[in-house]
Amino acid sequence: MGSPGPLDLTGRMFPTVTIIAALGCGMMAGVFFAFSAMVMPGLRRAEPEVGVAAMRAINLAVVNPAFIALFVGTAVVGVVAAFGGGPWAWAGAALYGLGGIVLTGAFHIPRNNELERFGTTEYWARYLREWVPANHVRALLSLAAALAFTLAALR
Repeated sequence: MGSPGPLDLTGRMFPTVTIIAALGCGMMAGVFFAFSAMVMPGLRRAEPEVGVAAMRAINLAVVNPAFIALFVGTAVVGVVAAFGGGPWAWAGAALYGLGGIVLTGAFHIPRNNELERFGTTEYWARYLREWVPANHVRALLSLAAALAFTLAALR
């Protein structure tokens, strides 16, 4: 048998896609970690009105082509990698889907929307109590997804 042709998806595309998924998950884990380790502790130290205003500005700024491409693109690439990979690739897609996409959509975005509507000092304290621990989970699940995709790429 000869060498694989240029359209050999199994031999060329899926390992590359799996590595891209691992890198995307790693980048998203870093984004979430930065919020948990630096951004939110910094905002917590500010006066509540300042913290609310800063977080509102961040929530508006995050809706940009670069972030959305990374955030959503990682999920899409992860699913493609899962279809071409084994159990580790499926685990990676599930972990990022749950931690990155589902948790963000079901938990963080609604709280961000509430912050926009009810940005009081009282709500800010509740927001920090609820949003930050769930963000730790997003960071950990995204990091676990990066590890799973890395293991899938090494198979």
